[in-house]
Amino acid sequence: MPRAKKDHSCLNIKIDAALYRKLMEVSEEAGQTKTMVVERALRAYFADYDMKQRILRQAEAGQLVPVGDTGRNDV
Repeated sequence: MPRAKKDHSCLNIKIDAALYRKLMEVSEEAGQTKTMVVERALRAYFADYDMKQRILRQAEAGQLVPVGDTGRNDV
């Protein structure tokens, strides 16, 4: 039974040759398509980016506690 088609957009890019070789290596080793590897890499990158942006917004709003000012006595 064929897989259901997903909503998608095509992406045509030029990347460094060494990076492409690594993409090929990883996709073959993992038994995944290049599309799957790139999608997972982008999801991980965007999750990391979003987390860093939340931290920056909290810092700008004064909502972060500086390291050392936690009131803990771990010494």
